[in-house]
Amino acid sequence: QVQLVESGGGLVQAGGSLRLSCTASGVTFNYLHMAWFRQAPGKEREFVAVIRRSATMGYADSVKGRFTISRENAKNTVYLQMNSLKPEDTAVYYCAAGLRESDYTIWGQGTQVTVSS
Repeated sequence: QVQLVESGGGLVQAGGSLRLSCTASGVTFNYLHMAWFRQAPGKEREFVAVIRRSATMGYADSVKGRFTISRENAKNTVYLQMNSLKPEDTAVYYCAAGLRESDYTIWGQGTQVTVSS
């Protein structure tokens, strides 16, 4: 069964840090581009970061310099280290996977991140 399971969300004060994890099963992980998206209440889902199968990375301007995406192919896991968190980072964070960056076909269930001011 193809599945992505996120963990690591929670409540943190502004300026704090969290690390999200996403573990994949039922897929050939190292073939996939892995990404994080987020959706805040009343807003559309937005791209946060990607780590390609080549291990190159990309970030949304809003998180550049604060968030770091990484992957550990041996564990079928992608991480999102989030530092210097701001209240506007509050959202449900989703892990996504795909063979093409334009088409993420596998999604996790999401994990809530809440940043208090």
